[in-house]
Amino acid sequence: MSDRKFALAVAATGTALLAMTIGAPTASAGVSQLSVLPGLSFGLSTDYGTGCTHQLLARLSVGIDPVSFYDNGSLLAVVTPTDGIATFEWVPSSTGAHSLAAIQNGVGRGIDVSVGRGYRFGESCVITGG
Repeated sequence: MSDRKFALAVAATGTALLAMTIGAPTASAGVSQLSVLPGLSFGLSTDYGTGCTHQLLARLSVGIDPVSFYDNGSLLAVVTPTDGIATFEWVPSSTGAHSLAAIQNGVGRGIDVSVGRGYRFGESCVITGG
C-alpha cells in the first residue's frame, strides 16, 4: 500500500470514528429514584422534623448532569452527582405536607412526606406531630 493510500485510509477511519462519536445518540438522563433518609430522626407519626437534617438521595440513569432538588415547588439546590447519585442535606423549616422532587434534564421523581416539629438532641432528632 502506498503512503498516499495509507494516509487516506487512516483519515477515512478517523472521520468515521469521529462521526460515530459525535452522532451517537446519548442515553436519556433522568432521576430513576428519589429517597428521603431520616438519619437519626424518629417520631411516632413521621421521621421528618423541622430543624432536623435529612438526606435527599436521587439515583440517576446518567450520573454526570446536574440535579435540581425542590421542596413544594421551590428550588432547594442544584447538585453535581457523584457515581450516579446526587444528595442534598434537607432541613425542613415548616411542618405539614412537603412534596419533594429531584429533576435531571427534565426527567424527575417526587415523593411526599409529612413533617412534624423536630427537637434536636445532639446528633439525633425527636419528632412530634406530623
